[in-house]
Amino acid sequence: MSMNDVLANVLNTIKNQKNIASNEAFARPTSKLVTECLKLMQKFGYIGEFEIIEDGRGGVYRIKLTHKFNNCGVIKPRFPMKIGDVEKWERRFLPARNVGILMVSTSKGVMDHRKVIEKGVGGVLLGFVY
Repeated sequence: MSMNDVLANVLNTIKNQKNIASNEAFARPTSKLVTECLKLMQKFGYIGEFEIIEDGRGGVYRIKLTHKFNNCGVIKPRFPMKIGDVEKWERRFLPARNVGILMVSTSKGVMDHRKVIEKGVGGVLLGFVY
């Protein structure tokens, strides 16, 4: 298994564990970016509590699943997102208006697409959850 895209590994693990009706997922390795994305998913109720277990090999996430989402994944390539383009990306990656979130890495941290509009910053698309 290649470890090139840590976020993709974690989101795929979460999706696969949800699909087999598991109540928790273990994903590795950990990273600051993934931790921020998980905090965002948690804030919107897509996942429950999560913790980082240090194992001396990059760490492992232990994530409680709430089964309150249909799909999640990374956006490749990581498109740059200008402030005016949010709606275009929403239409492309989310099933309907006001359903789900796009995760965006900005100079002010990782935030959802609504916060990006509110703060008026651009960024790079990381992934989606709905």
